[in-house]
Amino acid sequence: MIPKTIIEKQLTALSASLTPIREEVFTWAEQNIFLKWGVLSRSRFYCLECTHVWKPACADTCAKFTACPACKGKLKMMPYNQVHFKETEYFAVVHTCADFQVVRMVIARKHMKKNLAPTYFHKEVMQHWISPKGDVRTLALSTNVFSSTHDAWKFYSPLEIKPKDFTRNAKFYINPFKVYPKIKVLPILKRNGFKSSVYDIAPHLLFASLLSDPIAETLLKSRQLNLLQYYLGASRQNIKRNWQAVKTVIKNNCKISDVQIWEDYLELLRYFGKDLSNPFFVCPENLNQAHDHLVKKKRDLLRKKKLHDLRLEIQKAQKRYECDKRRFFGLSFKQGGLCICVIENVRDFMREGDDLGHCVFTNEYYAKKDSLVLSAKVQNQSVETIEISLSRLEILQCRGMKNKPSAHHKEILKLLNENLYQIKNRMKKRIKTPLS
Repeated sequence: MIPKTIIEKQLTALSASLTPIREEVFTWAEQNIFLKWGVLSRSRFYCLECTHVWKPACADTCAKFTACPACKGKLKMMPYNQVHFKETEYFAVVHTCADFQVVRMVIARKHMKKNLAPTYFHKEVMQHWISPKGDVRTLALSTNVFSSTHDAWKFYSPLEIKPKDFTRNAKFYINPFKVYPKIKVLPILKRNGFKSSVYDIAPHLLFASLLSDPIAETLLKSRQLNLLQYYLGASRQNIKRNWQAVKTVIKNNCKISDVQIWEDYLELLRYFGKDLSNPFFVCPENLNQAHDHLVKKKRDLLRKKKLHDLRLEIQKAQKRYECDKRRFFGLSFKQGGLCICVIENVRDFMREGDDLGHCVFTNEYYAKKDSLVLSAKVQNQSVETIEISLSRLEILQCRGMKNKPSAHHKEILKLLNENLYQIKNRMKKRIKTPLS
């Protein structure tokens, strides 16, 4: 994109004036962002870090990690034998230029092969320029437009200015694995609470929010890091809606371990007319226990007092639910004995909540416009319930019995991530309604 406005021309000129990233930064990345790997081949261990080869004890052959006798490194064992091994990560370098906060994104690749020392490749692929008002503009390399992955960069292309909504695309919304520890920030960021860590938040998102959003500034200064991470994710409106409760948490120096469960708990408190400024309710000693108690209380109340009304409500809700989510009906992913499918009936939401003891029905997840709820089953028994954000195409929650992960949690997440594209494809389809 050719720079046209004054700010675009200014940023392009400033970017060209930046010094190349120093070799010591790449050396730090090679030592800190990659795992050390080993492989078992023909009854011998090969260290892919120092090229040492040794014969293992029989008990070591099934271990996920082992120690190299030569370099003393803790090696993660490859699950399969192959000739070449590659690993790709992103890291960020943070500093200032003129009156801008700059976040430089670097892709790092490690290539490994048995009996050879690993080789590395580093390339700066993106720069985020953040003004003191929190506006973000991005320069980046060109990418392969036909690729759905975020690392299909054309390394021969120059850094060029991108449209304002560039980083809203999930393909380019990259949170670096690590940030180079020598960080230089604008004085206003220090005034707004930033010290030395980005707390696993994408640096450009954190800096822009601290410069433009007083809620993010308040959460950081009060060290409510879980709430800050949640707020800067997909749940800004939820935190704003529950701001009175958040202020109560801050005032009483309470730390929320599971923010999603806490927000569900607040909805239950609101349902029962409790005071969200009262720390007795808002800051329970045992959040899960308090949440489960109110879920059971609400479920029993609905069943005892409104059984007939509940049936009518389910029928009405089913019509709305079908209208909103019909395009996803029939969608399922299978692998071995695991099956993940879209919940198609509001009555099944109630059954899912009863079987797993959580609030997917009592808190009316079927009415959420931006959420798609799926059920993971093993041998036709529900093991976890999944909520997916349709706008961001990311997994918001994946919870089993009493909101705990099941034994199949990792398999479920892997199968879901591999098939998110199918949900995206369904979103593009237009449902044809019969003529009356």
